[in-house]
Amino acid sequence: MRRIVAIHLLNDYSGSPKVLMQLLKVWTKNNFDTHLFTSGGRKGFLSDIDHVRNHSFWYRFSPVSIVRIFNFFISQFLLMVKLVFFLKKSDVVYINTVLPFGAAIAGKIKGCKIIYHIHETSMKPKIFKNFLFGIAKITAFKIVFVSKFLLDQNTLIKNQVLLYNVLESDFTKKADQFRNPDKRGKTVLMICSLKNYKGVDEFFLLAKRNPHYRFKMVVNAFENEIKDFFKGKQQSDNLEIYPTQTDTHPFYREAGIILNLSHPNRWIETFGLTILEGMRYGLPSIVPPVGGITELVENHKNGFLINSKNTEELSEKLNFIMENPSVYRAFSKASYLKSQKFSEEYFEKEAVKIVSNL
Repeated sequence: MRRIVAIHLLNDYSGSPKVLMQLLKVWTKNNFDTHLFTSGGRKGFLSDIDHVRNHSFWYRFSPVSIVRIFNFFISQFLLMVKLVFFLKKSDVVYINTVLPFGAAIAGKIKGCKIIYHIHETSMKPKIFKNFLFGIAKITAFKIVFVSKFLLDQNTLIKNQVLLYNVLESDFTKKADQFRNPDKRGKTVLMICSLKNYKGVDEFFLLAKRNPHYRFKMVVNAFENEIKDFFKGKQQSDNLEIYPTQTDTHPFYREAGIILNLSHPNRWIETFGLTILEGMRYGLPSIVPPVGGITELVENHKNGFLINSKNTEELSEKLNFIMENPSVYRAFSKASYLKSQKFSEEYFEKEAVKIVSNL
């Protein structure tokens, strides 16, 4: 039985650990001996996965950049030492994101096959990005990208493959159960990280411009972090902000449309898992005009591709979709049909192939 040792830095409820969770479930289902190394002391998608052997290493996130960098490099040294004594030459080392470079060094020392799963490449400062991707280039046997956009943008090594993110069958069953093709809800939804470059301010402005709609934003943060972030900002009455949610289905059920307002000049979306989840509920979308997210949303078919800085156009297209029943129905149907292409069956087949053909 081949042993797969997966590594992820910070376990939370964001997109990259969710994808790794799906991979781990596929591998255990196909009888791989599966191990997971991730930082302890925090709940997330990687917590308590059946038949996965869990190992922890030390890491503490800090909002202070100097402390955060110091903690990061210490954590990678500790991870490297731990893995040098744990790994066998026959192991597959599966590194989720480019951050856990200590695992790559340990895997290289032990002669393991190393696979990187890269979700995005927007990283600052540039010297930090060059360092991490340089390690990946030197150590990786295979690199997996989550979109054609990313694959085409990078030529790190010859052995590069595409594996789209998909929706779990549990999610699709629930979404299909509650999806209403004739629904035209008055709620505008955005699910994102609590970062300025994710379009938080633009979402605020859009809510002020459109008091006839309800705006709901779910951010990957705790209540105290939300209070600190929005301190001094005037919030309109039709806007509600929610902390990290383990169950987002109620938000998708209520929403009439889903947005992604990331700034293309600061953060290029490489896929857009929350947009795909919304599409399964038949939600039209408005998203940036660049990146892997454009492989989900087709302009004028199931949504619009608009730069979030164009607030007038954002508001105009939002109202165009929401106030025209025939347009809404057409966009909603196209969104749902598109989401069906990103199936769990496709994901399982490719996930097994990636770790088998070495």
